[in-house]
Amino acid sequence: MNKITFLGAGSTVFAKNVLGDCMTVEALQDFEFALFDIDEERLKDSEMMLNNLKRGMDATVTVRSYRNRKEALRGAKYVINAIQVGGYDPATITDFEIPKNYGLRQTIADTLGIGGIFRNLRTIPVMQDFAKDMKEVCPDAWFLNYTNPMAVLTNIMLKEGIKTVGLCHSVQVCASELLESLELPTDRIHSKIAGINHMAWLLEITRDGKDLYPEIKARAKEKQKTIHNDMVRFELLNKFGYYVTESSEHNAEYHPYFIKSQYPELIEKYNIPLDEYPRRCVNQIEEWQDMRDDIVNDQNLTHKRSHEYGSYIIEAMETNKPYKIGGNVLNTGGLISNLPRNAVVEVPCLVDTSGVAPTYVGELPEQLAALNRTTINTQLLTIEAALTQKKDKIYQAAMLDPHTASELSIEDIISLCDDLIEAHGDWLPTYE
Repeated sequence: MNKITFLGAGSTVFAKNVLGDCMTVEALQDFEFALFDIDEERLKDSEMMLNNLKRGMDATVTVRSYRNRKEALRGAKYVINAIQVGGYDPATITDFEIPKNYGLRQTIADTLGIGGIFRNLRTIPVMQDFAKDMKEVCPDAWFLNYTNPMAVLTNIMLKEGIKTVGLCHSVQVCASELLESLELPTDRIHSKIAGINHMAWLLEITRDGKDLYPEIKARAKEKQKTIHNDMVRFELLNKFGYYVTESSEHNAEYHPYFIKSQYPELIEKYNIPLDEYPRRCVNQIEEWQDMRDDIVNDQNLTHKRSHEYGSYIIEAMETNKPYKIGGNVLNTGGLISNLPRNAVVEVPCLVDTSGVAPTYVGELPEQLAALNRTTINTQLLTIEAALTQKKDKIYQAAMLDPHTASELSIEDIISLCDDLIEAHGDWLPTYE
C-alpha cells in the first residue's frame, strides 16, 4: 500500500486541510495516511478527526497513528512535514523575551531575524534526524516541507540528499488578496512570482493581457492615506516598485526600516503589531478546546479541498497530470541568475510524475535581488553555523541580519546570541 506520512500530525487543523485535501483525490483513495507526533494526545485527536472525516467523505484511505517515527516513515512515498520544535513555551517565549532585554522587538520571529536564526538552530538537528531515517526506510520519498524557517530547512534536507520542495501559503493567495484589498476584479488574472520565501515578488500581474501595476500602485498610494493592515507591503511597493508575497507583519521585521527604537512613531505609522506571534499562540491555545469539540468529535465532519499545494503535488505525481506551483528549491543553474546558487529560491515549478521541475526566471530587478541577498546572507551563515557547530557563525548570521544589525551594536548582538544559546539549553547542540 502506498503511504503518505505526516510528521507533526498533532497540528490537527493543518492535518485536516492537507490530508482532508488528499481524501478528495480519487488517485489517493488506496493510500495509507501515517500519522506521527511526539504529543500523543494531539496525535490521537488528529487520528480521530481524520477517521471522522474519512466516514463523512466516504473515503477509502487508511488512517494509522505511529508511536515510532521510523516505522511511520517506513516505505513512505510522500512525507509531509509540519513540525514545530520547542513550541510556544518555552521556545517562542525565549525568542521574543530575551531580545526585548536588548531593546530588540519582533512581530513573528519564525523565519528571519534573531528569532528565525534560533528557530532554525533548534529545528535543523531534528530535520537531520528525519533525513537519516528517510535514507534508511524510504530513500525515494518526496519531502513536502511546510515548516518554517522555510528556506534554510528546505536547504538542509536537500543537502542531506532528500528529494524536497518547500511549500508556503503566501504565494497562491498573493495576487488575489492584493486585488481584493484594492477593490479590483480577481478573475482572468495572470501573475508571475519569484524571489525567496516570504520575500518573493509579484513581478507581473495582468488581466486579459493588460498590466495592472499602474492601477495597483495608484490605488495603493491612495490607500496609504488611511491606517490599514498592509501598510508595510504598500510602502515597499511604493519605494521598490513591486509587491511582496508575505504579510506586512512579517515584512516589518525583515527590513531595517520599520521597527526602530530611535523612531518609535513608526510602529503606529505603519500599524505594526509587535509581539504578534506570541499573541496568536496564546489565542490558539485558549481556543483549542472549543475547536477540538467542533473538529475532533464531529461524527459528520466533511471537507472542501483547500488551496494548499500538498494534495495537488501528490495527485500530479501519481496521475502525470501537470500542476504548477510556487515552490522552494535550490537555485541550481541560477534559476534566479542574480541570487546565490547555494540559496533556496521560490520560483514557479511544474509538477508531474517526473517530480518537481523549477522554471528559469533570470534576473530579478536589481533592487529586489538586493533585498533578497541581505536575507540570504543570514540564511547561509545559519546553515554554516548548524553544520559546523561554531558559535562565531551564529554571531555572524545575527550580525548580518538587517533588522538586528540596524538596532544593536556588535557587542550586544554577540551578548544576545550567548543569552539565547544559554536559554535554549538542550534544545540546541553544543556549539564551540
